[in-house]
This record gives sequence, structure tokens and C-alpha cells, in this order.
Amino acid sequence: MLINLVPEFLAALDAPDPLEAYRRYVRDHFPVLAAYWHNYILDLDSPHAQDVIERTLTADRRDLHALLQRNDVVSAAEETVRRCEEVFQTDRQFDVYLMVGVGGANAGELVVGGRGIAFVCLEHFTGRPNHESLGLGLKPGLLPLWIAHEVAHTVRYTSPDSRSELASIVAAMDGSYDYWETGSRATLRELIVNEGLAVAGARAVVPGHDMWEYLGYARRQYRRMRQLEAFLTRAAEDELDQRGLGYRLRYLSGGVPAAQRLVRGKVVPERSGYYLGYRMVEAIVEARGIADALRASSEECVAYEQRARGVQSA
Repeated sequence: MLINLVPEFLAALDAPDPLEAYRRYVRDHFPVLAAYWHNYILDLDSPHAQDVIERTLTADRRDLHALLQRNDVVSAAEETVRRCEEVFQTDRQFDVYLMVGVGGANAGELVVGGRGIAFVCLEHFTGRPNHESLGLGLKPGLLPLWIAHEVAHTVRYTSPDSRSELASIVAAMDGSYDYWETGSRATLRELIVNEGLAVAGARAVVPGHDMWEYLGYARRQYRRMRQLEAFLTRAAEDELDQRGLGYRLRYLSGGVPAAQRLVRGKVVPERSGYYLGYRMVEAIVEARGIADALRASSEECVAYEQRARGVQSA
């Protein structure tokens, strides 16, 4: 189901008391917005939450209004949801939220009460950066790509046929997804494969984009990843069975200090795990299709990749 929260957010900005209106907006959608804040910003009861809210309410939104006037984002999102259901062969209901965020995350995934949720924050898709809203300036045409990426995650986490480690962790947490807990409990292999499959899922649902756009890279960064592929593969191999939030941050997060990304005497590029993950799942996606691959264990994915590379196992 597509749920558009943008009109309610904009109405809060226009209210006589925007702060109180925003708080009411959060209360009306508390389970989802509280999970969004916890996983991608900070907890709503944090002492710093008030500052974040005030900055959000006073940011220049002319670029967002221009986006909404020039683009039918709702129709684009609805078509993407339909394509996801078809291509991923979804067997559990999920929601896609169009919203305005309060931080740097342009999109993400959640599971609340056992239901998969993908969200996209429209201020990041206006086509030009905005330092007040923290908007990244992504092209509006990339919106369907990111919706598909996040929906792919929800399939992996909630499908009854999923054999993924992350699905087991979500189930053990009473049907909720927690970025920090999953980052601590899942192996690095599972986390990297998870992102690689979401990249492959976006390509299957929304074909025709350049590869670096599916990976969330600039062209130059993608070129650098390809040059470093052999080193990155060797570096990650030593850590794939490890668990701990630091591994997720090292390979899958932006803004991580270089000292924390030092492996084998070299600094691995930010978010290099997206590239590695995609390369790790190419073989299983080609052999079994994206719908089945999304539900496969990370060990299955790696086995296909090793056979494709001619690696012998005992």
C-alpha cells in the first residue's frame, strides 16, 4: 500500500503553531515515525530531538514544492509498487511511505509489527542539494529506483520463504527491524549480500539506469570501486563471518572516519559493501531470478558466486 504523508507534513508547516502541528503529525503516525527516527536519526525522546525538529520546520522548502508541482510522484510510486509486487513475487503485504525526512537518509526500510515498510524522503529528490533540509539533490527520476531497493529489503526480511539470517533476527525481535541490533547480530556476509540483492532488485524493477546510480555512487566512485575490486574482495573475505556493528559501518555506511575503514594497510572506500554485495549476488540472480535470490541465505548466494569464479570448496 502506498501512504503519502507529504500533505500532512506541509500542512504542519503552514499551521499557526508548526511545532505543535508536527508533534501531532508524529503522534498520528507514531509506530512508523518513531521507528524511522530510532533507526535513521536518533530517538524521539533524545535531548537533541527538539533541535532537529526545529531545523526541519524552518528549512527552505521551495525546491520540494517545485518537485511536487513538476512531477507526479504519487503515480510514479504507485507504478513502482505494482512492479515490485510482480517482479519480487511478494507474498506478504508491505507499505511504501512518501514522506519528508529530518536527516540525511534519502530512503530506508523498516519492519513494524511484522509488516515490511519502505520509505523515501522526497526532499532528497529535488535535483539540487539543499543545506537547510539536508537534501542530497538526487534526480527526481531516481525515486522509483530507491523505492524498489527498499521494498526488496522488506521481502528478504518478511517473506515466509526467506532463508536469510536477517529474517530470523527480525522474527526473534517480535517482527521489528532495528538497524543497530541487526548490524550487531548479523554476519558481515549477510549484511553485504542484503544490500547487493537490493541493488539487483532495483535493477530488475527499474531497468535502464547507469550502474553507479543503482549503487548510490558518483561515476568516479564507481570507477574507483572497479579498480579496487580485487583488493576489496580479499579484504572482506577475512571479515565475512564476523559480527559487530563496526563491520556494518566500515563497509556499508557513509561518514565513517578513515581510521575505522583501514583494512590490510589500505582505507576501503565508503559504502564499498554495496559494490561487493552486488558482485556477490550476480550469479544467483542470473541463475534463479531475483524473486528467489531475495529469499536465499547468504551462504547460498556465496556458493553460486564461488562456482562462477571456479572456486573449489572441500
